[in-house]
Amino acid sequence: MKKSILVQEEGQAMLADALRQIKQPSRRLFLQRSLSLGGLSLLTGCSASDPAGIETALTAVSRMNDRVQGWLFDPSKLAPTYPDSMITRPFPFNAYYGEDEVEEVDGDAWRLELSGLIADNKPWTLSQLRALPQETQVTRHICVEGWSAIGKWGGVPFSHFLKRVGADTTAKYIGFKCADDYFTSIDMATALHPQTIMALTYDGQELPPKYGYPMKLRMPTKLGYKNPKHIQAIFVTNTYPGGYWENQGYNWFGGS
Repeated sequence: MKKSILVQEEGQAMLADALRQIKQPSRRLFLQRSLSLGGLSLLTGCSASDPAGIETALTAVSRMNDRVQGWLFDPSKLAPTYPDSMITRPFPFNAYYGEDEVEEVDGDAWRLELSGLIADNKPWTLSQLRALPQETQVTRHICVEGWSAIGKWGGVPFSHFLKRVGADTTAKYIGFKCADDYFTSIDMATALHPQTIMALTYDGQELPPKYGYPMKLRMPTKLGYKNPKHIQAIFVTNTYPGGYWENQGYNWFGGS
């Protein structure tokens, strides 16, 4: 018991040193919240003067957390929903760039490109997406930086779209490429979750550019950085696709 306590204390000290060396506040906060005792024990094998070793250990712990979150995820459990009276106004802008740098996409010329394990990979226009069955949800957006906001999103259930185009729903991953050079990927279980939608509207109006026009993926079961905006391409694959923040050490699963 005494040895276990010493290991834990040593791991916590190593964690503090490691987190101090991480420059991105949001990533530091995320890791601080998610590291387990098992993760702490991994860090005890690293030297505080070995940033590369610490980085490798933190990456290993992040991947371990991904697996645990995947095992715990219940694809039938719904995220909380709220009345319109609780909508956050104005809903915050959130991206890795400033609001004055928001991508302006020509909706008339825009095409959603499909590739990978999809039977019907013809591109889709915005009007074609709008003609599909639509749903609305008032759900909470949770940011890895520690804040949250409630918004009203409307669009096409992603599971419906995937079945419509003949996507292989036994595949592991779905990746997204965006007009603002952002990219990310999600697990198939989350893609098929009943609250995952291809959002085309916000608060009953056409999706504004700052919220992802012409289309974003809205997933109330994921943290904000997993919800891509200005989506231009979707692909289905069994090869791990990574993501903009995920490739910098953020958890890939990103469950909220």
